[in-house]
Amino acid sequence: MAEAVLIDLCGLKLNSQKNEHQTLLKTLNALRYHHAAKAKFFCIMCCSNISCDRNSDHDNYELETSNRLSALLREFETVSNPSMAASLYTIKQKIDEKNLSSIKVIVPMHRKTLVKAFIDQLFTDVYNFEFEDLEITLMGGLLKQTTEVNITTAQELEAIQNEIETYLRSLPALKGELTIITSPLISDIFIHGFTTRTGGISYIPTLSSLNLFSSSRRRDPKVVVQENLRRLGCAAGFNVKKFYRIKTDHANDVWVMGRKEPESYDGITTNQRGVTIAALGADCIPIVFADPVKKACGVAHSGWRGTLLGVAMATVNAMITEYGCSLEDIIVILGPSVGPCCFTLPKESAKAFHNLDPECVRLFDSSNPYVDIRKATRILLEQGGILPQNIQDQKQDLNLCTSCHPDKYFSHVRDGLNFGTQIGFISIRE
Repeated sequence: MAEAVLIDLCGLKLNSQKNEHQTLLKTLNALRYHHAAKAKFFCIMCCSNISCDRNSDHDNYELETSNRLSALLREFETVSNPSMAASLYTIKQKIDEKNLSSIKVIVPMHRKTLVKAFIDQLFTDVYNFEFEDLEITLMGGLLKQTTEVNITTAQELEAIQNEIETYLRSLPALKGELTIITSPLISDIFIHGFTTRTGGISYIPTLSSLNLFSSSRRRDPKVVVQENLRRLGCAAGFNVKKFYRIKTDHANDVWVMGRKEPESYDGITTNQRGVTIAALGADCIPIVFADPVKKACGVAHSGWRGTLLGVAMATVNAMITEYGCSLEDIIVILGPSVGPCCFTLPKESAKAFHNLDPECVRLFDSSNPYVDIRKATRILLEQGGILPQNIQDQKQDLNLCTSCHPDKYFSHVRDGLNFGTQIGFISIRE
C-alpha cells in the first residue's frame, strides 16, 4: 500500500446538477478509506482550473457550487497552482517533510503521460510510484475526459523542461547568499573556487541548499542540482554548458580531457579555455591544480583511499606529461574536508597513514584512530616535488572541518547517506 496518495483533479468540470459535489466527495472519501490503512498523506492537485458549467436555469448555481466545492476540498490537503511544475514541486516538499517514498498517483487516463513526464523530472529513484486510472464511472460522469494524450515529441518534452526550469529559477535562495572561497595563489587567468552549502534551492535539511550532485539514492533531482549549478555559474562567471564533474571511484585514475573518457575517474586535467572541471567533496578533499605558465589546470577527488593511492600526484603527473608543466609552476589548493577531529578509520586502514607519517594519525593504539587526510595529502605532494609554498591547505576557511561546521559545509560523516555535495572547480578564462 502507498504511503502517500495524490489525486489529480486538474481539468475537472462540474455540471449544473446540485448533487455532483456530493458524488465527488463520496468518491474522494472512498479513495481515502481504501488507502487509510497505510497512507499518511492524501493530497488533491487542482492546478487552479476546476470550473463549473453555467446553466441559465440556475442563476445562483455558480456561486453555490463554488462555496460547496471549497468546503469539499477542505476535507483534503489541496495544492492548487496554474503551473504543473509548481504544483508537483510543492507536493514533493510535503512528501519529503514526512519522509515518504511510496506514492500512488490516481489520475485521469488522458493526463497520465503528462503527469509521468513531470514526475520523471522532479523525483528520483528514491521514490516508488504506482499509477491508477481515475475512472469517469467512479464520478458519475463528472470528469470530462478528452482524447487520450501521449507526450512523445521532443517539442512537448522541451516545453515541460522549460516550465520546470522557469519555476525553479523563481525560487529564493536558502540558507543565505551563495559563497565562493578562492585562493590568492591562483592566477587571474583562471576562474576557480570552492563552494559552501549556502545560496541554492535544495530544501531537504541534509542537502540544503547548494547541493551540486544528484544520484538515484538522494531526493534531490537533477533539475534542482542543475539550477544550483546555474546559479553558481552566474556568480563565478563560467559556462555551465561546458561543465564536467569527476566520476568518482575512490581511486587514482585521471581523465585527460580530449582523450577517451573512462567510465570512472577521480581526476581531470585540461588546457581547453572556457571548460570548467570540478571535483566533488563532502568530507573527501576536492583539490584544484593550476599552472599559469603552461595555462593548464586540473581537479582531483581525494578520499582516504584516493589519498593513499596517490590521486593528487597522479593528476600532477598527467599535467606534466600532457602539457609539459613543470613541478615548480604547479599550484595546488586543498578544498574543505573532514578533519582529524572527526574522521576515524579501523586501525588496519590507519596503519598506512601512520607509516607515511606518524603525525597523520591520532590515538594510533585505539581500535579506530583519528586520521588526517589533509596532512597526508600535503606530505605526498611535497614528496612528489610540489613546492611547499605552492600548496594551500589553510586560511580562507579551507581548513575548517566539514563535519564540525554544518552551517558552512555538507558532510557524509555527519549527515549519513542522504548527504549534500560541495565542489572545487577551475577553468581557464576564454
